[in-house]
Amino acid sequence: MLSGGALAKAPKLNTQTPYWHRFVVGDAEVTVVSDGPLPLGDPSGTFTGVPKEEVKKMLVDNFMNPDNVVLEQNSPVVNIGDKLVLFDTGMGTSKMFGPTTGQQQKNLAASGIKAADIDAVVCTHAHIDHIGGLVGADDKPLFPNAQVYIAQADYDFWIDEGKLGSPLKDFVLHARKNLLPVKDRLVFIKDGKITLSAPMEVVGERFTEVLVGPEQREQALAFKPLSERQVFGKSVFLFDGPTRGELAALGEIHKPSVADIFVATMKNGATA
Repeated sequence: MLSGGALAKAPKLNTQTPYWHRFVVGDAEVTVVSDGPLPLGDPSGTFTGVPKEEVKKMLVDNFMNPDNVVLEQNSPVVNIGDKLVLFDTGMGTSKMFGPTTGQQQKNLAASGIKAADIDAVVCTHAHIDHIGGLVGADDKPLFPNAQVYIAQADYDFWIDEGKLGSPLKDFVLHARKNLLPVKDRLVFIKDGKITLSAPMEVVGERFTEVLVGPEQREQALAFKPLSERQVFGKSVFLFDGPTRGELAALGEIHKPSVADIFVATMKNGATA
């Protein structure tokens, strides 16, 4: 029999197993990260068209609460070597379904993944529990270096101000809170094809083309251009991000064509 003294030396830890899991699929490493339990309440609101007693039995047989459907929000992060891709972002700051959600950032960090290292966020759709973690409470992007992929039809539907007077109001407000601050990072998917995402004025501000002489080439490369081509012995660099003021000393500045932007961004796996 264990004595009381022995028990006192091993206090209860009150900790759980990590809220993430990692495995390999082919050449990709996948880390599944939880945003926390998502309680949906009365099962009849979720399992429509099924007799209540049948639903209750199914839940009880699986050791689940028959009066409250609780889902686990799991987001895969796929590392394909040169890109780190996150699928969906959980509830974020919204507590519409209670205090147990919004844990994705914490669990990403616990798994050893930095939000700043995410290259792409793929939003499977724009429901509140899928796009809710794109921005923080301060409305700043939580994945500062990521492009955000979403179906254009989904985006258009859920940011529509005309729905603010409907039962969808809270969903629309949260979609607008998360999607509008990253509108210059959006990659729209329409009819299965990637399209230009940002308005032309935003594209014009983001991208700059500079004609650079050989003596300035190494300095230009330090700004990490999207592309380089040769014209009459000089390099034509396309930049995404650096201001015209920062690039002015390199050479002659031009506004790039949409075709040049599209070709360069597709080659680099980025988008306009």
